[in-house]
Amino acid sequence: MNVIQIHPSDNVLVALENVRKGESSEKFSVTAQEDISFGHKIALGEIKKGGDIVKYGCVIGTAVSDIQPGEWVHTHNVRTTLEQEKKLEYKPDFKKLPDREPAFFEGYRRRDGKVGIRNEIWILPTVGCVNSIAQKLAADSQELVKGSVEGIFAFPHPYGCSQLGDDHETTKRIISALAKHPNAGGVLIVGLGCENLTIDQLKEQLGDFDTDRIRIMICQQCEDEIKTGTQLLGELAENISSLKRERIDASELVIGLKCGGSDGLSGITANSAVGRFTNCHVAEGGTAILTEVPEMFGAEQILFNRCVDKEVFRAAEKMVEDYKDYFVRNGQTVYENPSPGNKAGGITTLEDKSCGCVQKGGDAPITAVLQYGEAAKTKGLNLLYGPGNDLVSTTALTASGAHMILFTTGRGTPFGAPVPTVKISSNSDIYNTKSNWIDFNAGIVCDGVSVEKAGESLYDLVLEIASGVRTKNELNACREIAVFKNGITL
Repeated sequence: MNVIQIHPSDNVLVALENVRKGESSEKFSVTAQEDISFGHKIALGEIKKGGDIVKYGCVIGTAVSDIQPGEWVHTHNVRTTLEQEKKLEYKPDFKKLPDREPAFFEGYRRRDGKVGIRNEIWILPTVGCVNSIAQKLAADSQELVKGSVEGIFAFPHPYGCSQLGDDHETTKRIISALAKHPNAGGVLIVGLGCENLTIDQLKEQLGDFDTDRIRIMICQQCEDEIKTGTQLLGELAENISSLKRERIDASELVIGLKCGGSDGLSGITANSAVGRFTNCHVAEGGTAILTEVPEMFGAEQILFNRCVDKEVFRAAEKMVEDYKDYFVRNGQTVYENPSPGNKAGGITTLEDKSCGCVQKGGDAPITAVLQYGEAAKTKGLNLLYGPGNDLVSTTALTASGAHMILFTTGRGTPFGAPVPTVKISSNSDIYNTKSNWIDFNAGIVCDGVSVEKAGESLYDLVLEIASGVRTKNELNACREIAVFKNGITL
């Protein structure tokens, strides 16, 4: 049978292919006692009731009954070991990554010195009441997509009004951050005129901005908002239509790291390949952002030991504590995860999922911790406060400045963020079945390709995408935003 022991101390194997009852592994001297699907775990030896289940060299659960060698190890005989309160201790364990030769891509240099990998026009509503206007303007203005204008997109959302406190500030921060994103050569902000998120508030949040790049329209002040909006879009298109790509050092790229629906192979193939990419990019002086705080639960200690100093460690610890408080305030169990799709794919506990998820960060030292919607300013691996939800977290990554997002999936999904969203499959079945969704097949690792080689191939693809090659979400016109909501709606 085709199985892998991820770490020498693991007492479970992971099936790389479907295993039939009676199949054996000579290497590990174990015989399957039942049919076991790929991505699922097989007991390497006897595990007594109450014994630790060890995967990735970490405890991912406790046996709730005796488990015999070759038996299936999953939710029916394993429970989480996580507790709501867990004290972390800073035990620095990070290393300097080896130097790499500089790499380059073809991108757009903005007036403010920032770099974009797309030259698009984004239409951003300040409030959900004008979503339909923003969408109509985008649909009616596609003839402007020519020359260097690579697309016109509207990003509707339901907020901007009837919000209080932190929620109001969050929406304001996200809209402002999207307006300043360098992938947008031009931005049209569309307001209604009576919403809580006023244009004056948004201008204050934006600070000094280039009026040739950002235009603002308040619909209640226009006799014909479609006519006015179309005119403004035409002016924006004219401003960016002659821009050209130029050679730019890859160290200027900011890359978001995100898991979709995982399976038992995600931590072995897709997330590990992304981890090798992260090592390469950070070694070259680039920036990567890892989010999904609930999917760090159970792996905090091994991840946070890579913080470059105690100050960053404490910020990371507080990030986790704040997110747990968010669960508790809403009367929810902190460790109510993984999802049904995760379990079907072989993920048993949140520790199991988290230990696989954090593989995306590779071995890179953690240099900064970001609040939701905060821009990344420090080179290296940044941690970002945010949920596991795909749309909310990818919006957060975009708002923090990610030029593109590496999105691993063991289940498949068509969606995309406002920026190129590179879908990386953990297994070849998903890649072959949904090739119209998936950009890179990390399932090749199961076929004998090394994780290092897969990571280098992924790095090459990232540079191609940064230079203009379209991702599947772009080709399929799948682009959305979702703003994090914490409190009540009036």
